[in-house]
Order: sequence, then structure tokens, then C-alpha cells
Amino acid sequence: MISTNPVVVRRMMAGLREKEILISEKGHGGGWHLARPLSAISLRDVYEAIGSPPLFNIGPGADPADCLVEKAVDARLELAMQEAERRLLQQFSEIAVEDLAQDFEQRFAALQADADDNPAAAFSHIKS
Repeated sequence: MISTNPVVVRRMMAGLREKEILISEKGHGGGWHLARPLSAISLRDVYEAIGSPPLFNIGPGADPADCLVEKAVDARLELAMQEAERRLLQQFSEIAVEDLAQDFEQRFAALQADADDNPAAAFSHIKS
């Protein structure tokens, strides 16, 4: 279950539909499904479809600074942060959602195997 406002989810789904990552069908039997294979969807495609939110919450892109020291640091960080964002987005372009799905499946299978071997400890990483 997703614990966020339904409006946020609908907005994200709409962005994914507009970028032709998802297709929505109305009516009985309708719903959402992938418009293309996971191998043809990059992490950058998804990032851009959900509105390209800020990648970092530090430096000049963070909340405006009143502190003169923070302003001086932000001014020096601006070029470095732009380069870091460029590099990260390039990496996003090279990561297929299929790779993430496969990684998840492997981790989930390992977690299930641990549960079979030691049921009490298998989910000890989950905090209540």
C-alpha cells in the first residue's frame, strides 16, 4: 500500500502516461499497463515523467540562505552541483527499469530463502 496522498499518485501516473511509459484504459477491465517493455524505459525517463524533482537538497538549489557563510558556500558549489546533476542524469539514462526489477527480484528471492531457513530472523530488518 502506498501511504501518500492519492492526488500525488494520480499526478505521477499522469506524467508517466504523458511520457508514454504507461497507458491507461477507462471502463470495465480498464486500468494501467506499461506502454513499452521495462528494458526500453530508463530511470531518466521515469525521473523526467514525474516532473524532474530536485536531485539534491544542498547548495544553491536548497532553501534560500540568510547566512552569509552559507551564501558564499552555495556560490562556490553551484558549478560543482550542476556537474554532479549532469553526471547523475547521464547515469539515470544508462539504467533500465528492467535492471532494477531484476535486482529487486533477486533480493526478494534471497529474502524468501532466508525466511525459509530462519523464519524469525528473515524480517528482522523491518522496524515496527
